[in-house]
Amino acid sequence: MIKISGISVLGLTMTVAINLHFLSQAKVNYSFPNSPFSTTNTSATPSPNKIENPPNTSAANPATQEENEKFQQIIENATAQQLHHKSMPDIIQAIANQFIGTPYQAGLLDKSKAETLVVTLNKFDCVLFVETVLAMARGIAMQDYSYEAFRDRIIEQRYENGELNGYCSRLHYLSGWIDDNQKRGIVENITVTLGGVPLNKQLNFMSTHRQSYPQLVDSEGNYQCILEMEAKLNHLTINYIPTSGIPQIYDRLQPGDIIGVATDIPGLDVTHTGLVYRQIDGNIGLIHASPAGSVRVARDLQQYVGNVKHSVGIIVTRPIDSRI
Repeated sequence: MIKISGISVLGLTMTVAINLHFLSQAKVNYSFPNSPFSTTNTSATPSPNKIENPPNTSAANPATQEENEKFQQIIENATAQQLHHKSMPDIIQAIANQFIGTPYQAGLLDKSKAETLVVTLNKFDCVLFVETVLAMARGIAMQDYSYEAFRDRIIEQRYENGELNGYCSRLHYLSGWIDDNQKRGIVENITVTLGGVPLNKQLNFMSTHRQSYPQLVDSEGNYQCILEMEAKLNHLTINYIPTSGIPQIYDRLQPGDIIGVATDIPGLDVTHTGLVYRQIDGNIGLIHASPAGSVRVARDLQQYVGNVKHSVGIIVTRPIDSRI
């Protein structure tokens, strides 16, 4: 989702805050091209060649009693329903349902200067919601019910090559997340199969909005490795389904397909993500951690995407069932 704020008065300055969900959940100032509006920014001087503190790859935020209880409740429900016998789409939707109403909170991955593993079950941003549901569903499918294994799957999905090795090892752009997880057999990008067309984007939002990322402002080393990451990603061809074509693929979507909302904002691929949700009447919606306040279901996928400012369509990625 994109959160626009400010006063729109012809000839005056308007501050536009865009709340990005991939890209470290940063709130940034974005200047619209060919508009009379300017933006404000706070300057900061980076420390030359400063590298962030070495990551503690084994450390994670300790699970609260509430989160432990939530995890156990989901596992108990899964075993009672014998979800491991069901298809991956059914498992994912069953898990996602249990988080409806969970509060939304942005910036959860960036509260610490050093990159540590963040796992939470009682609040989400849109990316954490997708990661959490996918990690739990993968474990349940394999009847692997331990919290430690769940946490390891989060690491596997969130970081390049499945290894937590500092801020730059996090897969900040959805296109990079998809590519890396596809190489390791966790998901499959099916956008082209569904009739996707090239987005024709150069990904450079993080490097061109350095002041919006404390980890980049304070570290020349981090900034340089983000530049390298973006250069690698720009060898990828990013495809998307235009918004007008979304209803035509409804019958080919499955519950749990990962949806990225593609954007026309320069330097960005997506601004929001969620999971395909098939309702009782067969209608295709989206279950997502909404900046409007909590995990909820948008009844119609195309209608939801069409209402997201700067959206142009969707990227579709399908979780792979490792049992098959």
